Amino acid sequence: MSQISSTSHHGAATGALFMLAASLAFAGTNVLQSVLPWQFGMSSTGMAFWQYVIASVLALPLILRIGIGNLRTRHPFAHEIRAFVSALGVHVFVYGFASGVPIWQMVTLLAVAPLFIVLGSTLFLGERASSTRIIAALIGCAGAIIVSGVGTEALGWQTLIPIAAAALWATTDLLTRYLAQQGEAPETLTVSLLVLVTPNHLLILLAVNAFGWVAPSLLPAGLATGFPFALPAASEGLVLLVLLGVLTAAAQYLLAFAYKVADAAYLQPFGDLKVPLSALVGWIALGQVPSIWFWPGAALILGASLFIYSREARPRAALAMA
Repeated sequence: MSQISSTSHHGAATGALFMLAASLAFAGTNVLQSVLPWQFGMSSTGMAFWQYVIASVLALPLILRIGIGNLRTRHPFAHEIRAFVSALGVHVFVYGFASGVPIWQMVTLLAVAPLFIVLGSTLFLGERASSTRIIAALIGCAGAIIVSGVGTEALGWQTLIPIAAAALWATTDLLTRYLAQQGEAPETLTVSLLVLVTPNHLLILLAVNAFGWVAPSLLPAGLATGFPFALPAASEGLVLLVLLGVLTAAAQYLLAFAYKVADAAYLQPFGDLKVPLSALVGWIALGQVPSIWFWPGAALILGASLFIYSREARPRAALAMA
């Protein structure tokens, strides 16, 4: 019998469905992250904080199932830096929405992350950058450049915001790989991030607002406004904020279920579907019509993911032949 990897046919189908559902949940969070600052006046830092407070409360069953005992580690500082960088990436990302960057551009430009990962893993982790990974990263980067609107009037400094978020989340991935190399168990990596990420969101929220008091003219508009813990005044806004936290937690649960039944490499192309799905949801819900350059750029990004999957799946397929 032969199979592509350790993933069974049933597990492959189930994992793909869970990953697709997670992509839809992420698309929903992207819409709400755009609506709450613009229509209800929430600061991006305050929104991100409450989003993850709600998500963390809903993730408590997952934390308890994994086990608090898995927080024991020989590398507490590295875990804290990983959680801080992950939280900072969220704040940078949601600030992009508060700055008016359309959803389709925000989500698609995150695709430069593999290029940062290839560079970082080669320079700092001593990993060998295969030609396949380099080609896929460059293709994805080319697609992101096309989507960003280089050479058109659509290009502005805001384009750098999702790229900065991609760099931060790539750093989170590199720190995860480093900790795994140091012998940290997957359970420790998971529960430490779930437990530490919300306190780090609080730290960033307080730091940004403190800086706003000291030097308000240097703080970008929409980053921190008024009382740092302020909730939307309108009941509708409060409901949408709760929904944002619910969708964030739901996406994490769906990802956990997907990775439980199928290999990460197999699931990656399905995860990339969040790019067109987010563009579609933003188009329907907010009327944000993607640029004509979105479609060829997104096609290159998805093509790069499928390329690296098809090339790197071959060795696993050969090993699984029986």
